[in-house]
Amino acid sequence: MQIGMIGLGRMGANMVRRLLKAGHHCVVWDRDQEVAHGLGGGSKPAASVTDLLQQLSAPRVVWIMIPAAAVDPILQSLSPALRQGDIIIDGGNSNFHDDIRRARELKARGVHYLDVGTSGGVWGLERGYCLMVGGDAAAVRTIEPVFASLADDSGAPSSTASTASRGYLHCGPSGSGHFVKMVHNGIEYGLMAAYAEGFNLLHRVGTAAAPAVVDAETAPTRIEGLEGYDLKIDQIAELWRHGSVVSSWLLDLVAAQLAKSPQLAEFAGRVSDSGEGRWTVEAAIETGVPVPVLANALFARFSSRGEADFANRLLSAMRLGFGGHQETPAAKT
Repeated sequence: MQIGMIGLGRMGANMVRRLLKAGHHCVVWDRDQEVAHGLGGGSKPAASVTDLLQQLSAPRVVWIMIPAAAVDPILQSLSPALRQGDIIIDGGNSNFHDDIRRARELKARGVHYLDVGTSGGVWGLERGYCLMVGGDAAAVRTIEPVFASLADDSGAPSSTASTASRGYLHCGPSGSGHFVKMVHNGIEYGLMAAYAEGFNLLHRVGTAAAPAVVDAETAPTRIEGLEGYDLKIDQIAELWRHGSVVSSWLLDLVAAQLAKSPQLAEFAGRVSDSGEGRWTVEAAIETGVPVPVLANALFARFSSRGEADFANRLLSAMRLGFGGHQETPAAKT
């Protein structure tokens, strides 16, 4: 098939390489023209998004792989040149509410819009993507060769006869692809937080114990017997990769990072959230579904960026007011 790709970041560029390898023809555009011209592999760079459309044969298929906030401006640039039967795919992390609106607006002009939640694939060509597709079934069938080429068809045993075992799935109508990806990322937040908290406890116990402090402001501990454990968390992470119930690709990443840098000194620990975790919690509130793990994982990310600093200062102020408790100075690092 012939397809246009808008956005050649980590995901978009690898997608083009995978599509070219599978025999598809790709016209590419990126705001950094050097990236578009330097991609190679048989891809054809476009001078603009409208030039990209002009280089494609009808019905045109355009995959947009850019940050969610940039999708509407790109669609506005494309809109005057779109024609009936064209298919627009948003493979980023848009809010599913935006997908529903865009699909409705484009359908009025005979243009199909698919929302495709995309996970994985940033590590290279050897493994593909997990694709969660929302939109019109006829358009999905038209694009299926592209999905099949991009998806992670690893040949692993499957519990279903659907395309899910081949790494892609038509989840439902417009918005459903990004809704499923949104929940996927909310779960990802919780899994990451669980690993982080567990390894933080191992790290704390494996660190040389500080002298015991006896004062009114310090809770007594019962950590006797653990001071000499000298836990090697990089080796524990590697151990758990082999036969453990908690083994996973995330644990593989943890083990690789700890092997390079057991103290992770190059990281400041300010953890970003790109939106999906927030939207997952919002959807849970609207539907009355309890998601305490996912919510706590999201709030922990806020705290990592200093958003709890004022609240913590206020806690110290209240303790001073009701009991004369002096704030304990921060430990020197």
